[in-house]
Order: sequence, then structure tokens, then C-alpha cells
Amino acid sequence: MFNPFKRRTFLQAVVAVAATTTFGCSDDETTATSDGSPYFPQSLASGDPRPDSVVLWVRVEDTARAAQDLTLRLEVSTTEDFSSLVLDKKDLTALAAHDHAVKVKVTGLSSRTTYYYRFSYEQDGQKNTTRVGRTRTAPAAGDDVPVKFAFASCQDFIGRYYNAWQRLLQLDQDLDFIVFLGDYVYETTGDTSFQSSGGGRTVRFSEPQAALAQGTGVTAFLAANSLSNYRDLYKTVRTDRQLQAVHERYPFIITWDDHEFSDDCWRDVATYEDGKRDETQLDRKHNAEQAFLEFIPLDTAQTAEGAVNVDNEPRFPNTRIYRDFEYGRHLKLLVTDYRSYRPDHLIPEDAYPGAVALDATLLGAALAGQPDAVKQVFQADTFAYVNIDDAAYAQHKQVLQGAYLSQAKAAGLTDAEAAQKAGLWVKGPVALFYVNQVFKAAGFAALQIAAADKPRGLAYAHMGKSALFNIQGSRYVVVKDTFDLFAAVKYQLSAGASEDVFGPDQQAWFNETLSKATNTWKMVVSSTSLSALIWDLRAKSDIYDPTLRQRFYFSVDQWDGFPTKKKVMLNTLKAQGVTNALFLSGDIHASFASVEEGVPTLTAPGITSGSIKELAGLALLGAGYAPGAPVYGYAVTNMEKTLKDSNAGLRFADADSHGFVVVEVKADETLATFHLIPATEVAKDYSKRDGSELEAKFASHTFRVKNNDIQPA
Repeated sequence: MFNPFKRRTFLQAVVAVAATTTFGCSDDETTATSDGSPYFPQSLASGDPRPDSVVLWVRVEDTARAAQDLTLRLEVSTTEDFSSLVLDKKDLTALAAHDHAVKVKVTGLSSRTTYYYRFSYEQDGQKNTTRVGRTRTAPAAGDDVPVKFAFASCQDFIGRYYNAWQRLLQLDQDLDFIVFLGDYVYETTGDTSFQSSGGGRTVRFSEPQAALAQGTGVTAFLAANSLSNYRDLYKTVRTDRQLQAVHERYPFIITWDDHEFSDDCWRDVATYEDGKRDETQLDRKHNAEQAFLEFIPLDTAQTAEGAVNVDNEPRFPNTRIYRDFEYGRHLKLLVTDYRSYRPDHLIPEDAYPGAVALDATLLGAALAGQPDAVKQVFQADTFAYVNIDDAAYAQHKQVLQGAYLSQAKAAGLTDAEAAQKAGLWVKGPVALFYVNQVFKAAGFAALQIAAADKPRGLAYAHMGKSALFNIQGSRYVVVKDTFDLFAAVKYQLSAGASEDVFGPDQQAWFNETLSKATNTWKMVVSSTSLSALIWDLRAKSDIYDPTLRQRFYFSVDQWDGFPTKKKVMLNTLKAQGVTNALFLSGDIHASFASVEEGVPTLTAPGITSGSIKELAGLALLGAGYAPGAPVYGYAVTNMEKTLKDSNAGLRFADADSHGFVVVEVKADETLATFHLIPATEVAKDYSKRDGSELEAKFASHTFRVKNNDIQPA
């Protein structure tokens, strides 16, 4: 573990020791005081502020006593010099079993009050003290006061610097709290598909042999798996001085997204293999949750007061980090959990592109009531299919299975795994649009089947799935119109289970909390964005491939992937008369302000993680589209214009910046200001430069949320 004390010069250490005298000492102290940072390498933090309580966090590190429980002291005061203590707890135990991380719930506090706190550890007669932390409780219920907070997400550490956090500190705003929307850590050590090479900012596991090895050769990386792996992520990220300073100054309200466990996860299932193998990983999920609960200042066990026993906090499938906060008369904040209960992505990553997802009967039922023009579209030969199990197609099936086996083995499956998958997928109704291409590519053009007189159905290929074991056409770049139709049928057939994002208990809490809220503003925190991100390429005549002249969802890992549920949820809010609802979200590494089904939603950019424009560019290049290609121009170069043209409710889009959003909640309106820095600046460490340089790189955009709309202020 990196020890900052060892890297100080002797002179720096002397200065640091002298600086601690400004903390002051109570009359009963007889031990000397020194700089505590060597023993508190992650500094301290606070979270989940309520009118009468807050959760305080610290981690102590004494390598000479690594296997022992350690005793800490916690002081809480209404004054920065600690002359007026409201709590002096001298018997706090930092358990070795929890990596010496401690959460303390402090109760009996006054509402809307600033408190100062510090932890200390005595070793060999020397008192070692943390920096001073500052936190603030929430206003009392009914207090007619404005509320101001910031929200942000996605802080990849590798090769990147937290200039956005530095800018927030530079602004020196009087914030009540900070909402962090997930991806507080990233579970991988250098996934080249989206992470930087590292440079001076890397993550190294203390037990690399316990991690999951991913990729090969130059693309090889490790993914956290063991408890020590996940702890290493938090310990490394929290060594950043800018992040420490933000935690020292403001209380945080935090939820998780996917990278706290595994990229694009759902429940306890990872997606690295893209459907090649089962990735249900319960032990890994529990390890990820334990590290999160050890290092994040929240209390899911509803502790009365004192140290929070992490062992008592529920784990998957009984996890509960969704919770709500009341900030006076004007704000009810609902913090939701998008990952723990949601179903799989609607299109399986291992789906056979030719497999028919909706046969003629289901497709006909889905189209009932649609205009004749829409029905006519699905009568095209493109949607024709046959049952490949019919005896007349025995040779066809043999060729298809052979092609499947070849592709599956090329993707890394064993003979047995490939045969099992082929038996699962290459059967029943198959789309001629896809299988006729396979026959031609395999040298069996004579086997192509005529579409005349064949039934019409919807296959995965019609939704953008073109290859086995791939995120394209399953989690990303999905054909919108066919996907929406498929999703609606699945939703109806499953009584909503196919898109049950929240699960029954969270859904009941969500409905009840919103229905009872009398606050002026009801704000919902969702780790993933509700802004519809659509590329409408239907009228782009310079795109010659007709399969590309369609509407695409960029990502169906976010709420676009559950379009029926999203629409039902937002329309239910309106039908129930829930006024001044506003969704706050992140995950997608871009800034958006939009109105979805009449409900405003704001999406924060990443603090550091690769921008959506950067990631889309990599995806298009990987698919063979050069920067000069029309598709690349619409989807990447001019992404913001394409998104705005494709979604009438999109008021603001910035797809290539990092930053955060500051929200001012008032009685008659809410103001939201995006503070943005170009993504190209992320590899520069502005903490070592003059502050004016960083200020000059940032731009701000303010929007007014009022009367269920968002407009520039």
C-alpha cells in the first residue's frame, strides 16, 4: 500500500507536524499531536445527512498492527477549533475484519447545522489526527429554505485526473450535499476498450492472483473479484487529494451503478463474456457489496447511533440501498437502485441473429391497431421466415449449424460449448434475411430460400443483432422501432416482469414515497440516464446501406433498454398528479437536459470517464467506419446535432465534456448549471498548475426547470 508519509522530505514532515497544532487540544490531552495522514491515507468523509443525524467515515492504517483491531477517537464540534464538542467518542474500534474502515452514525444533531469532525489514533504515545472534516445536516421537515447541491458520476482513476472535483472546490459553493450517481470506482485495471493506458494513475491489486483475468496479450487486464481486490479500488481512488478534499468539505449521498461490481451488470450477473458462458457470480457480488458498504458513508442497517456494523447490512438478493431524504418544504429526494433487481437486457448477447423473436401470431397481435402503413412494412420479404426444423430444410439446418459452430469456436468456445449453443439457438423459426446471407457466405448460395408465401416475423437481426456474442445489437446500437415493438410484446406476455427494473419491494417504496410527498420538488436519483439517445438516420441519403437508414438507440443498458417500463413510469407520475418531478441521472458520460413523456430529466457527465463521443468513435472505428464516413459523421462527429434532431424533448446535449451539475432548489423553480471541461483535458493534472488555468478551461450552462419543462436560463 502506498504510504504518503514515506515520500515526504524531512522538512515537509516537520511542517506537517507543526500544522496539526491548529486543531487545538482539550484540557485532558497529555499526548503529543502529529500529522495523522500516514495513518489515514484515505482521509475522512461524511454521508446521508438528515435533520438530526449524519454518517461519518474513516479508515486507519497501521502496517505494524495490520492484523489487530485498532482504537480510534471521534470528536464532533459546532466550531472548527473544536472548542465546543457535541460528541467525544474515545472507544471507537476499527476492525481488522473490515480493513480498519469505520462508519459512525452520529445522532441528536440540530437541523441545517454545520458540524466539524476529526478522528485520531494514538500509537506509541503519539496522537495522530485526521484533517478536519466539515458536514451539514438537512433542514427540518417543513422548513421554507432553498436547497443547493451538486450531482456527478463516473470517476475512472486510471490515467485520468479529477479536475472536475478541483473546479468544484475552486468555486467554493455553499452546498448542502453532493449526490454521486454511481461508478464511484471502476472494477478493471486497464480495460483498453474504454480505459486509458495508465501512466502515473494506475490501480494495482495486492492479490492479483485472486482477480479475474480478462483479454489477451496487449489487451489483457484484471477485473476485481476478491474482497481485497474491491477494497484496493476504493483505497486507491480515495488517495486522490481532490476527491479527499471534496469529501472533507461536503456530505455525500451515494448510490451505485455497474462498475462498483461489474460493467453492464444486472443483479449478480456480469457481462464480460457477452453470453458465451454463464457469468452468475454471487460471491463476487457479495465481495463488491461489502467493500462498497465498508468505504461509503451510508447506513443501510438503520443503526440507532454509534458504529455501523457492516456485517448487519443486508447483501444481495436482500440488498437495500434505495432510500429517500427530505430537505425542508421544497425537496424530497428519492435515491433508487437500478442494478440490483433489474432483469437481463432484453436482447441476449448470445442471441442467434436469425432466431425469430416474434412469430407471425405474436407480430400480428402486436401490430393490431397500428396504421396500415406500419403493418405494410412488416409484410416485406425482409421479415419472412421458415421453420428450419422442417424435414425439407434438413440440409439447410446442417449448413447453418456448421457455420454457427465455426463462428462460436472462433469466438473462444470449446467444441462442447459451441455444440451446446448451436443446439440451443439454431432451430425453429429463422429469418431468411439472415440465413440466406449465411448460405451465400458459406458457399451454398443454391440453398437460399425464397421469401414468397412465407410467414412474417421479427428476428434479432431486425433489431440490429448481426453477430454472435456481441454487445452491438444487444446492449448498444439497437434498432429502435423493432426493439420497441419487441419490448412491448415481452412486457405484456410477462406481465411487466421483462422490464421490472426496481423489483416489487423497491417499486412499492417508490410509489408510496412519491404519492405521500408534499414537498414542492420530487427529485428521483437514477444511476442511468432517462434521456432518450436516438440516432435517426432514416432520411440520410448519403448512407447507402439501407440497413443503416433506421432509428437506433445508442445504449439499451440505460432506461432506453426498458422503453415500456420507462413510459409507464413517467406517464403514471403524470396520471397520479405528481407535480414538479425531476430525474437526476448519470452513467452515460455526457451532459443532457431533456423532457421525457412530459417529465424533466438531467444527466450529469462523467467526472473523468471516457466521453460518450470518444466511446462511440471507438465503436464505429471497430465496426469499420472511418471518420470520413457518413455514419461516423452523424453518430460521432455531429453526435449532439443528431441526438437533438432525433429527440424533440432534448434541450441540451454535450457528448464530449467532463464535469458536474449544481442544482438550486427554490419554491417556484429549480436552476441547474452544468460545469464542463473538454474531455481532452482529463490526462492533465491541474492541481499542479495555477488555478486560473483550470478556471479558463471550464464553461457553464444554466437551465431553468419549471412547469414540467427545461429551458436555458
